[in-house]
Amino acid sequence: MSVKKVRYAVVGLGHIAQAAVLPAFRHARINSQLSALVSGSRVTLSKLSTMYKVEHTYDYDRYDECLESGAVDAVYLAIPNHLHKRYASAALRKGIHVLCEKPLSLTVSDCKAIIRAAEEGGAKLMVAYRLHFDEANLNLISLGQSGRLGDLRIVHSLFTQQVRKGDTRLDPRVGGGPLPDIGIYCINAARYLFQAEPHEVVAMRLKNKDPRFRRVEEMDGALLRFPGDRLASFVCSFGASDRADIDVVGTKGSVRLESAYEYSAGMKQVIRIGERTETRRYPVHDQFAPQIRYFSDCILRNREPEPSGHEGLIDVTIIEALRRSARTGQPVSVQVASKKTRPSLAQMMRIPPSKVPPRVHAPSPTR
Repeated sequence: MSVKKVRYAVVGLGHIAQAAVLPAFRHARINSQLSALVSGSRVTLSKLSTMYKVEHTYDYDRYDECLESGAVDAVYLAIPNHLHKRYASAALRKGIHVLCEKPLSLTVSDCKAIIRAAEEGGAKLMVAYRLHFDEANLNLISLGQSGRLGDLRIVHSLFTQQVRKGDTRLDPRVGGGPLPDIGIYCINAARYLFQAEPHEVVAMRLKNKDPRFRRVEEMDGALLRFPGDRLASFVCSFGASDRADIDVVGTKGSVRLESAYEYSAGMKQVIRIGERTETRRYPVHDQFAPQIRYFSDCILRNREPEPSGHEGLIDVTIIEALRRSARTGQPVSVQVASKKTRPSLAQMMRIPPSKVPPRVHAPSPTR
């Protein structure tokens, strides 16, 4: 490409876009430019285009016009999960690069269709696994691979929150439920900590009498069996108080990373080896600018991004297996090709927190 900056359209202007994605472009401006906004709300488009000084705005019905305008080189998809296939594939087939929020899509077949669209259009596809660039999580991986904890045996995660009544994440028609929304973080963490893929899973789906959970489960629990007879477990819930912690236990020691999956809270790491305890704190930082800057660099240098579409496909394959297990009450085998590339400290970027302006018709999904 002849341009020095990749021009982005942010598609979907809900909470995550306004609280994190749009403000991140200030820290990504070295190689990235916010050039267009796409939303179903004219009021939101008008106010945010003024706030961020964005010239090009489109409603969803004019998405193709946005892609053909010549004003954008890439799109950041921050739309509901069930729309990922349609919007990603449309962009990729036109040669427009796609940075897509997770999950890549709701089914394995849809993920594969998106990957094919990228190949057909000759465009880059990356899934927005922001923690692949996060110092605390990358240090956790490095510690696990250093041998200080011995042979890693157990990874356990909790990711829980109280989701606000009426939020779209409680609607199964748009891919709601805790497993694809927050459980995917626990799955991805277990994979990068064990540096492997699970080959068998067991799951349970639980509801309670809270009317919020008439259509989706309140909680998912899972066991993932990894090569070497190692276990990862997690519980994710939309009806419990906030937790987002990872515990990693080896034969010589253990480590806990608190608030590991959060983007608006500081993290705390506690390492225990023998009688010695080490504590390290990581302040709140911008987790979205690094992935935008990295993706733009891949586009400008014609490099394949990682986390790739294949990374997203593996997690959705595991989610499908977990759902099958919960439905049947039986263990389910998982067959995926193991990846050679994992997140490493080479991808780390330290960027201070963004200044977030007032949101426009974008309430927090949690209460």
